[in-house]
Amino acid sequence: MIDWLRGASARHALDPEIDLGGRQVPIVLKRMKTARRLTLRLAPDGSEVRITLPAWAEGREAIAFAHARVGWLSEQMARLPRRAAPEPGGEVLYRGQRLRLAWDTRAPRRPVLEGESLHIGGPQAGLETRLQRWLEAEALRLAEGDMRDYCAAAGLAPVPTGLTRAQRRWGSCSDKARIRINWRLVQAPDWVRRSVVAHEVAHLVHFDHSPAFHALLARIFEGEIAAADRWLKEHGRGLYASFG
Repeated sequence: MIDWLRGASARHALDPEIDLGGRQVPIVLKRMKTARRLTLRLAPDGSEVRITLPAWAEGREAIAFAHARVGWLSEQMARLPRRAAPEPGGEVLYRGQRLRLAWDTRAPRRPVLEGESLHIGGPQAGLETRLQRWLEAEALRLAEGDMRDYCAAAGLAPVPTGLTRAQRRWGSCSDKARIRINWRLVQAPDWVRRSVVAHEVAHLVHFDHSPAFHALLARIFEGEIAAADRWLKEHGRGLYASFG
């Protein structure tokens, strides 16, 4: 029995929730055959603690591991950006740029981008919903263009592209015939969003993370994957701050 499991009480060792700063957060386990060790992280929005564990590890050990790292997890929770709904005169993040939200009840309800401002009208009630719908439409438009670029680079026919509101992943390719991209990436710089789309397009050919997959990704993506991954690791949580 490992030390941090032996030192935990039986009750806490098996409790699938953890108290982080007075907030009860569920512990979610994901078993992976390729994992060699336990990996612990907090969801970008703080909604859950996620543990990836090898096939040989026991669930109770993973849960005990999370409880043993409660201090670190609490620090991560405290660093999460505070929820701040968009409001007139505030800012909206779009393609890595902070736009001023110019609201006028007499203006069209559909947002219009003008320079460094995003103009929107209609009643203030429902403003956040209208903005999110516009951002999601932009996310799909951009992701579809990215998909066509990378499918052409990989010698593939275009595939259907959809959006996801997932809290766990930036993109997915579940059946090698369709890709889905997290809509919040429309807030990130273009090269970050494009790296995720390129990643999922490479999965259309190699449904794993083998050397062949990484070679294809490096060939079709015009930027530095490592830099994009670092950006998401450092700033990805911030993309969850403005919209529910």
